Amino acid sequence: MKKIEAIIRPAKLEALKEALLGQGMKGMTLSQVQGCGNSHGWKEYYRGSEVIVNMLPKVKIEMVVEDAKVDEVVDLICRTARTGEVGDGKIFVSPIEECIRIRTGERGVKAL
Repeated sequence: MKKIEAIIRPAKLEALKEALLGQGMKGMTLSQVQGCGNSHGWKEYYRGSEVIVNMLPKVKIEMVVEDAKVDEVVDLICRTARTGEVGDGKIFVSPIEECIRIRTGERGVKAL
């Protein structure tokens, strides 16, 4: 099993949710986050002082998938979330040792 974390533009969230659900992905966690990277932000003035605003709103999607589905899900995220501009986001893939469904005690892929 692998955990896929995708940090994307908020404007791409609905399209990505629909695409993932259309491919049979049932479980995901969404968080509204802020971050910075190559898109360095902009200058604003607060009470007469210049402030660099470099934390931009993003959405973080987390899901755990079977190893065989990782490439398919990553490709789907890339196709759906890409605009071609700086700030499209990042995808991180990490190994997951165990998954346990609290309600039933199921473990591993059965618990997904």
